[in-house]
Amino acid sequence: MTVPFFDITRQNDSLRKEIDAAVSRVIDKGRFILGENVTLLEKEFAAYCGTKFAVGVASGTDALHLALRACGVKEGDEVLTTPFTFVATAEAIAYCGATPVFIDIEPKTFNIDPARIKEKITKKTRAILPVHLYGLASDLGAIGDIAREHGLKLIEDCAQAAGAEADGRKVGGFGEAGCFSFFPTKNLGCFGDGGLVTTNDEKIADEIRILRGHGSRKTYHYDLIGYNSRLDELQAAVLRVKLPHLDGLITSRQKKASIYYKHLKNLSDIVLPHEPAGHKHTYNQYTIRTERRDDLFEFLKMKSIGSMVYYPLSLHLQKAFAGLKHSAGAFPQSEKAQAEVISLPIFPELTDQEAEDACHAIASYFER
Repeated sequence: MTVPFFDITRQNDSLRKEIDAAVSRVIDKGRFILGENVTLLEKEFAAYCGTKFAVGVASGTDALHLALRACGVKEGDEVLTTPFTFVATAEAIAYCGATPVFIDIEPKTFNIDPARIKEKITKKTRAILPVHLYGLASDLGAIGDIAREHGLKLIEDCAQAAGAEADGRKVGGFGEAGCFSFFPTKNLGCFGDGGLVTTNDEKIADEIRILRGHGSRKTYHYDLIGYNSRLDELQAAVLRVKLPHLDGLITSRQKKASIYYKHLKNLSDIVLPHEPAGHKHTYNQYTIRTERRDDLFEFLKMKSIGSMVYYPLSLHLQKAFAGLKHSAGAFPQSEKAQAEVISLPIFPELTDQEAEDACHAIASYFER
């Protein structure tokens, strides 16, 4: 019984003919930088998210960085975000010379707790950067209300949440900008690094286009110190093949999640993922929590069942952010989560039997 945590080759095999044809067309045309596939993907992804604009960039990290810059975040500013996330969220804030101000998470959703936001707002606060962790949208209604009340920019970290919804709307269009990653393990993944920013603000879209191309509006004329952060044409071609399948791929993930729920719901030693009313969880990860996480992780490894820990050390305790002078105990919910979370195998092509095998292994562990 071997259950892989993730196997991208299964999806690639099922789309092989479409992908080969799309890549071949790019090669035949010989346009590899900012070609028609990037332009068309931007239009198609904006339509999918319900936004007016989308701008492709080189990675999810760059999407965050350039969106923050385009929204006016600069040196000396503060941006409110969560400590329980991938490092890129806070890293991008630091790239702007701004300070990430951490706010603890809700224990059920793992997302930033809106009830704790107002107490952290100061004269230096310029934006709120919620993360839709594991594929579940944050409480965007409450967060949006706070942002509007205090005149703050709302920038969504949608890296793990392409296709996720809150109140019937897809993430990426609730604030000034939505930042997506197309890393291969994501719900919508390419064959390397890739990212994109969605927005309804034409000025923000234009600023990101300039920033991604070395600060240039006109060839060899530079208005800003920009970056080399262009979404690759080959990656855009791959993403255009996959985008029409995205909703179906998410449905498949949800079906696997229902198998986990069916077989694990009666185990008192674990807490299953929470899906608030009005939300569509895309299950980029299927993350449970248990006080016996480390032992369970080793047991599953012994049984050849894939699993991962996202994330074992919250950002406020990382050496890279030691300058913020946080100590253990500063964000108790985040620290409790880091000790308890474990993500189980979930991807669209995971078979029902593999999901059930993983459940049986987990059940056998707790029955010991």
